[in-house]
This record gives sequence, C-alpha cells and structure tokens, in this order.
Amino acid sequence: MTDTHPSPHHATAPDEAAHGIAKGLPDYGDRGFSLFLRRAFIKGAGYTDAALGRPIIGIANTASAYNPCHGNAPQLIEAVKRGVMLAGGLPMDFPTISVHESFSQPTSMYTRNLMSMDTEEMIRAQPMDAVVLIGGCDKTVPAQLMGAASAGIPAIALITGAMLTGAHRSQRVGACTDCRRYWARFRAGEIDAQEIADVNRQLVASVGTCSVMGTASTMACIAEALGMTVPGGASPPAVTADRIRVAEQTGAQAVAMARSGLTIDRVLTARAFENAMRVLLAIGGSTNAIVHLTAIAGRMGYDIDLEAFDRMGRQTPVLLDLKPSGAHYMEDFHHAGGMATLLRELKPLLHLDALTVTGRTLGEEIERAGPGFAQQVVRPLERPIYPQGGIAVLQGNLAPGGAIIKQSAADAALMEHEGRAVVFENAEDLARRIDSDGLDVTQADILVLKNIGPKGAPGMPEAGYIPIPRKLARAGVKDIVRISDGRMSGTAFGTIVLHVTPEAAVGGPLAHVRNGDRIRLSVRERALTLLVDDQELARRASAYPVAVPRADRGYRKLFLQSVTQADQGVDFDFLRAPVTRARLPASGAWHDAACPPAPPSLPGAMPEAGLRAARTSADPPSAIPPTAP
Repeated sequence: MTDTHPSPHHATAPDEAAHGIAKGLPDYGDRGFSLFLRRAFIKGAGYTDAALGRPIIGIANTASAYNPCHGNAPQLIEAVKRGVMLAGGLPMDFPTISVHESFSQPTSMYTRNLMSMDTEEMIRAQPMDAVVLIGGCDKTVPAQLMGAASAGIPAIALITGAMLTGAHRSQRVGACTDCRRYWARFRAGEIDAQEIADVNRQLVASVGTCSVMGTASTMACIAEALGMTVPGGASPPAVTADRIRVAEQTGAQAVAMARSGLTIDRVLTARAFENAMRVLLAIGGSTNAIVHLTAIAGRMGYDIDLEAFDRMGRQTPVLLDLKPSGAHYMEDFHHAGGMATLLRELKPLLHLDALTVTGRTLGEEIERAGPGFAQQVVRPLERPIYPQGGIAVLQGNLAPGGAIIKQSAADAALMEHEGRAVVFENAEDLARRIDSDGLDVTQADILVLKNIGPKGAPGMPEAGYIPIPRKLARAGVKDIVRISDGRMSGTAFGTIVLHVTPEAAVGGPLAHVRNGDRIRLSVRERALTLLVDDQELARRASAYPVAVPRADRGYRKLFLQSVTQADQGVDFDFLRAPVTRARLPASGAWHDAACPPAPPSLPGAMPEAGLRAARTSADPPSAIPPTAP
C-alpha cells in the first residue's frame, strides 16, 4: 500500500493542539523527528497511514489471571474495538495495573492510588484522543476515574459487570453477602465443613463482580449516575450479550467524544457528583463508595461535606431492594430496567441538566429510556424499602472528623445503644483473641478495633466487619455493635461503625479507648460518644503517645507519607487538585419541596427493612420474609 502521509513537519504544533498519532510526542529536541520515529515504529506493527489518520481511542486493559472480576475483559476489548472501528476510530489497548479484592495483600485499597497513578500517567504518556476505562472490581473503577479526572482528556467507563448467581441446595446464592452469611453459620457451628465446602463452589457462578450491592455494583451505578457510562452501562451481567453490546456502544461513543472534544471535566461537575451522592443513598450502596467519591471529587477540586451529605441522606429513601439492604441480586436489577428505572423514580431529586458522555443531559437520557414497566426491585419514592438513605454520618468526641454506618443494613434494635468497650489494639490482636472462650464479652458490649485505618494497617482494610466472637455466635448472637477506623465490604451487613476519623494510628481519640469504657451510639442523633471526660482522654494521650507508622523505602514509604484520612478520600495529598472549587453537596442540592419528609424516629420507621440483613446472617434465603408490598 502506498504511503500518503503528510510531511512530519505538519505536526510541529504544541501537544495541546495535536491529535491522534501526533499527540504527546516524546522529547528528542526535534518534534518532526519525534513523529517520524513514532510512525516508523508503529508501522512495524503493520499499521497504515489511513489507520493512523483516524482518532485514536485508548483502551485501558485490566485483564489479569489474578482478577476473575475482569475475566470477560478480552471479550469486552474485542467489542470496544469493533465499536471504535465502526465509528471511524483506531482502537489501541494498553495494560494497566489490575486490582482484585481477594488477591491484594494487605488490601486492595493500598494499591488503589497506585492504579490511579498508572492510569493517569499511561493516558498522558501515550497518544490517544479519548480513553475507554475497563473496570469492575471494587477499587478499579474509582482508581480509573481518579486517574482519568487528573489526565483531563475525553474518557468513558466500561463496567465489566456482575457475575451470575448460583444455587446451593436449591437456595439461590451469590457473592458476597451470602459468603459472609454462610461463613457466619459455619463459625457458629450451624453447618459443617462439608457444607461450607459445597457452598464455596456455588457462590461465584461466573466471572464478574459481586452480584449484590457491594462496592463493585455501587461504583457501577455511581459511574452511570455521574454520566460516565453509556445509558444502561451499570447493570448488565458480565457474561451476557447485553454487556457485550454495551461495550460496542462504548467504543463508538468514545470516538464521538474524541471528535467533539467532550473532556471529562465537562461531565464530572458539581451537579454530577451531587447526583452520584443521591444515587449512592437511594441504592443502599457500599460505605466504601463515599471514600471513593470523595477521592474522585478531590481530583476535580471538590471537597465532600459529610454533614451536608447526611442531610441529603435524611431526605433520600432507599429504593433499591438488593442485598445486603434488601433481597435481590444485580441480575434482578438489570431485568427490572437497571439504572433507568431507578433514575426515573429519583427524577424529582436529581440535577437533570447534568451532562453525560453521550453529549446529552441526564434528564434527556431518562426520557429516551421510555416510561418503564411493572417490576418489584425498584420501589417508588412514596413506598421505599427504607425511609432514609442507606448511609448515615456520625460525629462526636470519638470521631471528631466523622464516622459512618450503613443504617439500611443494620439491626434497628442496636442503633440506639450504650455498651461497654471490648477493645482490640490491631488486626493481629483481634485474630488472636476473638475466638477465645475466655474473651470477656457479652451481646450488650461494643467491639472496638483500632489501627486499621489508612496509615494504621496500612491501607484501611475491610476488617471493620469484625466477626461475632465465637462464644457469642455459638449462643445464637447474630449482631453486635462494632466500631473501627477501617472499612467493611459493601457486601457486609450489621450494626457496624466505620471510617472513624482521625484514625488511631495518627493519634485520634480511638487510640485511647480502653476496655470497660462506655460508648454510646445514637443513629437518631447521629452521635458516637466515648463516655470519658476530656481531661482523662488528654491524660491518656500524654501518657501513651502514638507513634505514627513510617517505612524506610518503596511504595509503602510513599503511601504512609502521603495518604490522607477517610474524610479526604484516602487519596495521596499530592494527587488532589491544587485548588478547591467548592464543597459538595451544596445547600441548593436538597430539592426540599420534592423530597419526602424524614421520619421522626428512624429505628422504628420501617424495622423490617433494617432487620432483614441481620436475619440473613443465620436464616436461609427462603426464610427471609418478603418486603412489604
């Protein structure tokens, strides 16, 4: 084939004005030679000038043998490439770090920021006019959105999708709420080793992310609410034709974005983040998502105001009936119409003028989705499964910077509780003593786990889901109040207070809690109070000063030097935007006239919804009473 490329001297404009193969040239001191050399090498791979003259769409390839949540990535890449080429673009996939929850030591959160840096710098380093971000497992979607937000070019997210559900002895099961439910039964001696081995083979029925409203599904829904996916991009299961079609549409849309110059800053606006927060509350989403949203927003120059977020939560009911707050799975949500069904119900509470990656507004996309149909998974605003948002923000002398609780998955009977602290100094102390018959603990006590925050672990692991002490589990106890500066999986349930800020490892009040101290939890009053006077706490802090963790070298040193607290997204301080533009949600985000009134007394407002998840820790699915019609 005859080469017909223009002279390399045609591409001597600054990189900001360059496109396609001429974008982001390496610095050899001669831009013309840089492009000449690049063309020479890429032609060695068989590309023609006709191909190289098209818009280039980068595809972040996160396939990994260690990441079954991304097991369908090769098929998705193939479909994205098809969509790109059908739309007249040139697809170029490239590898980045891939992070899986169960294969990341000490915790996937430890490498989230590293993945975001990898994503950002590979977008910057390589010529592309737009990028498709293929992610699914918990930390991958936020890492990619963080990196793309900082890189600034047109970007679109492609979710890998949830796994299918399996069956154990005719009971439907799915990762990973059912993982925790069956493991709790095994610890309590209710099922034997053979049955736990049998269920282990059925919990994950295909590749894909967890099939409940864990962090992966939450971030998928949030990505669509942010306007960062094609319409309907959140819910199709990983192994379905619907997911492949979404991938093809994503490739085509990336080309359209490249041609129109629809950069990510035009999508990730203040109004988009407020929509995402509203959706997080309405789906009973993972507590991890508020940390991730904070980190993504921080890259765009927005701070998240946790108190304002809590006010939004008081006016946003949980509408999505999915485990662990409800009864269904992600494939049921997809069959019920997915995010279009949810967004249609939330319309009075959303910023409908927020722009999406399609170039249309969120309101326009809702209208294009049609009128909807009868289904049982998404409730109407006037008949929610829980009267307030799934997440509540707590404050008090034990958490001056805030803490959170997933109230929609907690036991209503425990959300107003005072008890004696049973303290574990760190994860090793917990592992050593939690199953001891000699542990001094009762059902009325409050378990406290220190030093699992951003610096303490390090990496803020999902150890906040402290197991019920074995002696209590065997006695039939299904829930107990638990408090830590760590996280818990979005698939988990129980009356669990998380993200206590400042963390113990930097000298927060949590560091000075002792066995026998009294703690009061009041979700109604949004209060978390250590019933120890200020003078005694100051005396303890002086007598037992905290040594902040440090490391001698490597990524661990960078992490410990730079990681922020939970209320700042656990991002690295040097990756946040240098200028803060606003605090979100803003006071105008409430839509007061459209919001249903908050109930006067939370725990008794709709106990069935709040208690369901606690019951599932012991009851088989067939024993869970159906949600009230």
